[in-house]
Amino acid sequence: MYIQQIYTGCLAQAAYYIESDGEAAIIDPLRDIDVYIDIATARKAKIKYIFETHFHADFISGHIDLVKKTGAKVVYGPESKAGYDIITATDGQVFTLGKSKLELIHTPGHTIESSCFLVKDENNKPTALFSGDTLFVGEVGRVDLAAKHYLSKEELAGMLYDSIEKLKKLPDDVTVYPGHGAGSACGKNIGKESTTTIGEQRKNNYALQPMKRDAFVKLMSDGLEAPPQYFFMDAVINRSGYENNMETLLNKNVHAIDVTEFKKAVDGNNVVLDTRSAEDFAAEHIPGSINVGLGGQFAIWVGSLFEDVTFLLVCDEGKENESVMRLARVGYDKVSGYLKGGVKAWKDADNKTQSIESVTATDFVKHIGDGSKLIDVRNEGEVTNGTIKDAINIPLATLPKRLGELDKNADYYVYCQGGYRSMIANSILQKNGFTNITNVIGGMGAIAKTGIKLEVTVEV
Repeated sequence: MYIQQIYTGCLAQAAYYIESDGEAAIIDPLRDIDVYIDIATARKAKIKYIFETHFHADFISGHIDLVKKTGAKVVYGPESKAGYDIITATDGQVFTLGKSKLELIHTPGHTIESSCFLVKDENNKPTALFSGDTLFVGEVGRVDLAAKHYLSKEELAGMLYDSIEKLKKLPDDVTVYPGHGAGSACGKNIGKESTTTIGEQRKNNYALQPMKRDAFVKLMSDGLEAPPQYFFMDAVINRSGYENNMETLLNKNVHAIDVTEFKKAVDGNNVVLDTRSAEDFAAEHIPGSINVGLGGQFAIWVGSLFEDVTFLLVCDEGKENESVMRLARVGYDKVSGYLKGGVKAWKDADNKTQSIESVTATDFVKHIGDGSKLIDVRNEGEVTNGTIKDAINIPLATLPKRLGELDKNADYYVYCQGGYRSMIANSILQKNGFTNITNVIGGMGAIAKTGIKLEVTVEV
């Protein structure tokens, strides 16, 4: 069997193209489906199935558009109900793909319908497991995403316990192809490797170690940070279906707007989203704009900070399509257009810009204790590894709702782990009237190298 992983870094998501004897299947496809069709065309194969490990919460799946383009059948696990035609498979059901077979293993816990797909060779020997969001490298799927509408996270954790016990019985040499990598919010702390084996996970994954059910349930239920707010929206869309394909959205939303029209649209309460780098944004940007750069986990942070809004985009030239596409991947289809000519055109029309002061970590530590206040926008789990004494920990995703806790007259230094999130935070603060703010370049990664003593507790 031929297997190709298609990894999308900004979502930490892995889709898979698999093929045997001219027949292909796509596992957990993204909304921009051309890559899968192009692979099949180049290899002269026909896409027969689209295997979905569950109704995804962190991105809009491409299964509906793939069906229209290829005629493939969509397969989900038990308990699946959708607003479009699917095969609701049973536990243990086998699907033939060329000379290979894939057995669906129902593994509820992350969601009710969550399933893995086990590849067996011509001799019926298990060789590969597409584990979706059930089993990751060093981690398992979180158990609270389906709890909002179905069961409690404790009930789901109990199901996951049984599912993991089922997977632990597979041979050690079975290769595991997970649905996500490091940075995904679908697990607490997913490892960086793109693949693993059952044997490696049985040995090194904390969730696969021998333990009683009650201990496992407590371990899975505790320490879960709030998921990005768009997760539940995307899960509903993936279950009910959608109309606009990626091509339609690009044609509609990649729309150039001149400065005059752009200013009118800003006054119409659209959100100005600047997708340039943190460095370029800091140097000069349109007043009131929010920076979420394409160079980081763009879609995840847009989805964590905004809900049901219409965007006006400010992009580097040539990045307009990518900005719209990456918004659409997570269900953000409302885009009025992008500023033609970018910030330069804005300035050429005699409009004012803003900037955000930035300092190196070395200069930053010189100001610690001078009366300035420090905001650490990393997640609580990151902060346990060390932060600066008296720093205020406000995870970025919670910042818009916690602005009232801060003093607009105070001087603030803002940092994260590497500098990406802190610029997002600074743009939010500036938009909301905070004027004495400074970004720490390189974040905690650079701060730690200065030799400053770090604390493991923070004021929240």
